Amino acid sequence: MEALAARSSLAGCRLSLSATTKASAPQRVALTVESKTLTRTERNRARHKAIRNKIKGTTERPRLAVFRSNNHIHAQVIDDSAGHTLAALSTVNPALREELASGANKEAAEAVGKKLASMCLERGIDTVVFDRGGFQYHGRVKALAEAAREGGLVF
Repeated sequence: MEALAARSSLAGCRLSLSATTKASAPQRVALTVESKTLTRTERNRARHKAIRNKIKGTTERPRLAVFRSNNHIHAQVIDDSAGHTLAALSTVNPALREELASGANKEAAEAVGKKLASMCLERGIDTVVFDRGGFQYHGRVKALAEAAREGGLVF
């Protein structure tokens, strides 16, 4: 049965067989197919994996990766060729947290974007590749990206 699922478009589905065993009737076999539904986190991870197959940060043009949780937003500039984080900032940062009423709104995302852009420019980084991390380019992710552009980063 696993071979059937692997060969067909049933990969990722749960298959189950049931058979009738009445002596007077011919034997019948029923195949039940249940689709696997993904959680929001699993969908985001799959989307982020697909994005990461296309986007790579280099020394000349590192990757600006964004992670959005319910309460905070995190951004980091990563050189994937060396495996190093060049700059990172989030609303968890104590200095930034004092300025903000909440870490889960557009104003907080804009503050993170502007401050991260200034940190990058101080370190000689002016062009990046934007990695939205599987999240929609909307709301807080978009606000962070636009603030980073206003701060001087090019992407």
